[in-house]
Amino acid sequence: MTGPVSKARPSARSRRVPPLGLALDPSSPEPLHRQIGEQMRRAILEGRLEPGARLPSSRQMAEDLDCARGTVVLAFEQLVAEGYVVSQAGSAMSVAADLPDEMLTVPRTGPPLPGKSVARPAVARRTRALLAETPSPSPAGPPLAFPTGQPDREAFPFALWAKLLEREWRRPGIEAASAAHPFGHAGLREAIATYLGVARGFTCDPAEIVVTTGIRHGLSIFAQVVLDAGDMAWIEEPGFVGVREALAGSGVNAVPIAIDEAGFSPEAALAAAPEARLAVVAPAHHFPLGTVLSLQRRLELLSWAERSEGWIAEDDFDGEYRYSGRPLAPLRALDRAGRVAYFSSFSKLLFPALRLSFLVLPASLVEATERIMDRISVRAPLLGQGALARFIAEGHFATHLRRTRQLYANRREALLQAAVRRLDGLLTVAPDPGGMHVIASPTSEIAGRFDDVAVTAAAAAKGLTVQPLSVCYAGRARRHGLILGYAGTPEAEIDRALAKLRDVVLSEAGGSRRRKRPA
Repeated sequence: MTGPVSKARPSARSRRVPPLGLALDPSSPEPLHRQIGEQMRRAILEGRLEPGARLPSSRQMAEDLDCARGTVVLAFEQLVAEGYVVSQAGSAMSVAADLPDEMLTVPRTGPPLPGKSVARPAVARRTRALLAETPSPSPAGPPLAFPTGQPDREAFPFALWAKLLEREWRRPGIEAASAAHPFGHAGLREAIATYLGVARGFTCDPAEIVVTTGIRHGLSIFAQVVLDAGDMAWIEEPGFVGVREALAGSGVNAVPIAIDEAGFSPEAALAAAPEARLAVVAPAHHFPLGTVLSLQRRLELLSWAERSEGWIAEDDFDGEYRYSGRPLAPLRALDRAGRVAYFSSFSKLLFPALRLSFLVLPASLVEATERIMDRISVRAPLLGQGALARFIAEGHFATHLRRTRQLYANRREALLQAAVRRLDGLLTVAPDPGGMHVIASPTSEIAGRFDDVAVTAAAAAKGLTVQPLSVCYAGRARRHGLILGYAGTPEAEIDRALAKLRDVVLSEAGGSRRRKRPA
């Protein structure tokens, strides 16, 4: 007589799939009870478990899943707490009968269900405008021709920089290891003040210097100090898009003033918006056209600021790079009434990831700015400020500028010569005595059908990074062209890159039957 046969526990390899379609993964870092709960939620939300449906007992489910009953009980308790499952004395668990219809159409977690559309969340108008724009390409890997505002990464002494960082952080001082002043590292501000007195021709107190992350950050701070929401500010047309964005974020109305051969015109600005209280200009080297503000207009602008108690924000983003003669003196050096705030950037001179720039305030605004900065949570990162202070104070910054000034002058000349060979009949490149970029303008033969945004997109597909000139305009009247940065483009790649750009332009605008560009 054969005795009773004991029921063997199924192995993991031969485990039965339960009716609910649940399956556990013991190797997953996710606890088993959470795996059960998540899978049951999705079964409910996807409609595989209908409202009011009875569920297997915890004992039965534990047997089906080959796990401890307590694991299933933990999962059920969480589902009850979240309202997916109800428990009544003397009866089995069941799916809640009063789940809203919305819960049954959109999953709580995970990707959208097949066939289900997820509505885009409501966002602000300015966010919708950004979403509607064509995103800029984000290249990875080695530097491409011709990125704007990118210095040469190979020219920067990173080995020296690493030693300075190590010296600064091996035994950090009290300032580096505690809450820093809202304006930034004291040693860096002192080094900047000394450098400006030697290299840029004006003196300032270190207490007037604010370390920022860039022109957007600095201009936003300055606008909060000197302007009220709804006030007007003059900006250059065309100009750097970041200026418009910073002013808009501060509630300031930007009024574009067209640039001519002498730069920004105070007379035209007063005719357009006489009530404006701020002028944002780049007098040493305008972006993107490279125009230099004439001495007469500099004096007119300073006279306006003093007479009307207005303010001038001077952007000297690449004023250090001038290839004939000495760099031009900034407006701040001519300011006698204390109406000019001076902005500059280390990120464009050293390397972009540094994310350190600075603002030199008029002395009368130091206290007010400090109070505002003390309440602003976003400040320039402290990491790197101490090392940068050493980099400047020990003379490495001046050495780096001398080296790169010659390097970029050679690349500029190589670009101008190659452009004559490669772009003849399509684009003309005007020489620029300073800066880190040039403008390539379409010739009269293709100007009517040259769409710089389309050419930029086509160039990106071929591995080239260029910037459309038209996006620098705020108004409807726009000039089309390409901004070609050469500082970060190795000289050996320039000719080959221009040959590739020629093919792109021929494809997009060279044919006589090409459609006209959009107005």
